[in-house]
Amino acid sequence: MVKVAFFDTKNYDREAFERLNSKEVAFKFFETKLSEDTVELAKGYDGVCVFVNDNVNQNVIDKLYEYGICFIVLRCAGYNNVDVTAAFGKIHVFRVPAYSPYAVAEHAMALLLTSIRRIHKAYIRSRDFNFSLNGLTGFDLHGKTVGVIGAGKIGTVFMNICKGFGMNVLAYDRFPREMDGVRFTDLDELFKESDIISLHCPLTEETKHIIGFDTLPKLKKGVMIINTSRGGLIDAEALLQGIKDRKIGGACLDVYEEEADIFFNDNSGHILGDDVLARLISMPNVIVTSHQAFLTQEALDNIAGTTLQNILDFTENKDNDNEICYRCANIGKCKSSRKSKCF
Repeated sequence: MVKVAFFDTKNYDREAFERLNSKEVAFKFFETKLSEDTVELAKGYDGVCVFVNDNVNQNVIDKLYEYGICFIVLRCAGYNNVDVTAAFGKIHVFRVPAYSPYAVAEHAMALLLTSIRRIHKAYIRSRDFNFSLNGLTGFDLHGKTVGVIGAGKIGTVFMNICKGFGMNVLAYDRFPREMDGVRFTDLDELFKESDIISLHCPLTEETKHIIGFDTLPKLKKGVMIINTSRGGLIDAEALLQGIKDRKIGGACLDVYEEEADIFFNDNSGHILGDDVLARLISMPNVIVTSHQAFLTQEALDNIAGTTLQNILDFTENKDNDNEICYRCANIGKCKSSRKSKCF
């Protein structure tokens, strides 16, 4: 039986994986995140299973390799927290590329609607039997221009939702294509024309702080920013400045660049040490959720199923397009001469 050390475990993770009732793979669930301080917990296992805030840097990779770890399976699509270059030639890395694009895209739209129609404020008022409408005026989405950065599976679903609202859709992607009702353009035009910008791209050196101090002058005044992808796509200090200057009309954030020690935890009895996040949350036109866009029953089941299949494919030496190779421009289209594995 294959033994896998499962890090950063939450109840919903455990329940989804235990429902699989696998006879081939045994998971040991650890609540702690994988890091240089906790990597020793992986001793004696064949592989590790990690999530978005586990820190799988070169030192962790070297230790895992020393312990005989053969594979790392991410239960998410993004892999910016794993040093895939350091892993190459030592440990195979797999991800879950499409657990539920609908979950994330629908959450992005839910955040937007909540913000512009002041639903969160109305809910709080009505709990106190305050039914005044003062200060709750929003605006129509119909006829507005939305700019979507990243036209992968999630971005495409989000664009289709926006088209259903009668919005004009602009898109930017490294690989533009023909899409009904969508006009692909460059970033400068997207920034200039968009009333709403939603981020659906991976975090890379190219996309880090794609919304930052250099971007602010290019944005349309009053633009709404949505981020359900990776926190590092936005420079939080620049976002805060843009909101204070009334350049940015509001922000809907499900992710945050420095979220690792904050999100997924109950900090309600503590003083928040991150001043930038505390100031953002205090803004009346900012909504923050704690990286929950993926959190639907369908997504959890798909994540568990794909992760298990990634492990089984590896152990049975089968080809698997979910393996990450740092040498490949496109995941799943490896340019090496491998037959079943990346190396």
